Amino acid sequence: MILQALVKEYENLAENNLVPKRGWCQAKVSYAIDLNPNGKIKEIYPLKTEQTSGKKKVFLPVAKSVPEMVTRSSGVAANFLCDNVKYMLGIDQSGTNARVQECFQAAKEKHLALLKNVDEPMANAICNFFNLWNPETAYDNACVREKSDELNEGGNVIFCMGNDFAQDNDTIKKIWDNYVVHQTENTNDGICLATGEKTEIARIHRGIKGVPGAQTSGAALVSFNAPAFESYGKEQSYNAPVGKYAEFAYTTALNYLLSNRDKTFQLGDSMVVYWAENGMEEYQKTFSFVMNPHIDNEEQLQRIFDSLKKSRYVDVDNVQMDFEQSFYILCLAPNAARLSVRFFYQNTFGDILKNIKEHYKRLDIVKPLWVEKKYLSVYELLRETVNPNSKDKTPIPNMSAMVLQSILSGNRYPASLYTDTVIRIRSEQGNVTWGRASIIKAYLIKNYSWKEGENYMGLEETCNDTAYILGRLFSVLESIQKEANQGINATIKDRYFNSACATPASVFPILFKLENSHIKKLEREKGSGSKIFYEKIIGNLMKKLVLFPRSLSLEEQGKFMLGYYHQTQKKYEKRRTNKWERLLKTDMSLLFYLMLKMEILTGILTLAICQELIRKVA
Repeated sequence: MILQALVKEYENLAENNLVPKRGWCQAKVSYAIDLNPNGKIKEIYPLKTEQTSGKKKVFLPVAKSVPEMVTRSSGVAANFLCDNVKYMLGIDQSGTNARVQECFQAAKEKHLALLKNVDEPMANAICNFFNLWNPETAYDNACVREKSDELNEGGNVIFCMGNDFAQDNDTIKKIWDNYVVHQTENTNDGICLATGEKTEIARIHRGIKGVPGAQTSGAALVSFNAPAFESYGKEQSYNAPVGKYAEFAYTTALNYLLSNRDKTFQLGDSMVVYWAENGMEEYQKTFSFVMNPHIDNEEQLQRIFDSLKKSRYVDVDNVQMDFEQSFYILCLAPNAARLSVRFFYQNTFGDILKNIKEHYKRLDIVKPLWVEKKYLSVYELLRETVNPNSKDKTPIPNMSAMVLQSILSGNRYPASLYTDTVIRIRSEQGNVTWGRASIIKAYLIKNYSWKEGENYMGLEETCNDTAYILGRLFSVLESIQKEANQGINATIKDRYFNSACATPASVFPILFKLENSHIKKLEREKGSGSKIFYEKIIGNLMKKLVLFPRSLSLEEQGKFMLGYYHQTQKKYEKRRTNKWERLLKTDMSLLFYLMLKMEILTGILTLAICQELIRKVA
């Protein structure tokens, strides 16, 4: 299924001339060897261009379309028209040894075999070069000697005559295309797993580049490197029969997708790649900002979610996208010289958006005043499970992919997401951030079928769940302590939160003893008003409690933390409301006064003041 989808994507890309055709590839080239018609080196000049990398200006190789390059491990295998200096010039940092000479000889044989009978100036020049060039006297050439250090740093070189490059020569291109069509390693035919057609099977698959942590030269998605992995007497990739066309197509498409960072994103140790079956990039762009929302695109994101209820289409940047369009998400992780597939998910674009929308709905919760964003991205979600003081902010391997897959498919969240969040809160002595509270709420709703939790965006005063009430009660007791001891550095949360969350029966009696002394101090310093206020809240909560349980389960501990968070935010919400009410009264009084005293300008002033009032309140 993966290979089939990627072959289809290749055909879409090839139709739009975004990827090379079979037998060709994009390679980074550093230098060009300028040849005379007699095959002698006229000049060696750099092709690198200046680019900005961070704050620095660096010179980087240019990408050029060249004949498809071979996959090398430890053996000697030459490329055509584009290769490193070991093959093209027979030189190395350590000089010209037997290994380097073997590389040059392989390149010589390949070029002469393809071009020796071609009557064309460029082909003749290349053949003359290989016939005349002696690697042992390479450094006697002034051009090589002058740029020896740069050439030996690595990078590919190509041939040219003036401004005409060998790989762009029409005659040579036809020769290479004909060679690719008729090239056979063995007459090993079979049924291709990707296309279902009988064709020549690829023995070795090209490497996939762009996955962080994997080999930069490319890691294999399909490979067999030991007899233990083989069966029925078949060697290497013949064990997973994929035709040469399909092998080229899927590797080309995947390399193209991975090279476009705006169409991929990294999540933990995994790289996520996504595409639509019809090849339209608008689907990729939409999926990207849906999965990684920020303040600037929240309105657009809400319009997309609203359209899910109204129609089968959504308009993004004046492009109408069909919700029934098939959409693919591939999650890859590095594994030495190979790639492991974390998951591969395929569904309609609309269903994927619906599942993401429901996920965001489950996460929705009251937030602190300073939080401006509405949606919590997957990356931010996973960051809540990591120690903020740790140098390595990467979540547990494999958990990232499991969380993402559960969001896309609408299935249960992995248990590790919840347990790691609870552990993180306990290790930080009750630091229940809005992100962690969101995770707890979403997990309990999805995995524990806590249906009433869907309405718990903010404080739910009608909830009679014991664990939730205990969390609220702990927050109230902490508020009493803070108000009685202004500027206190440590509260009961720092000492008693974890034990109160796990074993309430053994801790809450101690907390109430402390509360008695705190409330007395509060009454002495601020009067009976605060005492009556807090005792009323505590009384209402205690009415809902039959007894303090000896212990709370993992599920109940989550509800305790959620109750604590809701009650704490309610306190700050009350303060904000009072501030806005005072502001409203002040501005309305001013407005009324001006309307009476300045009747002529009433209309103008009313509009201006109302606008200012709205700005302040909002």
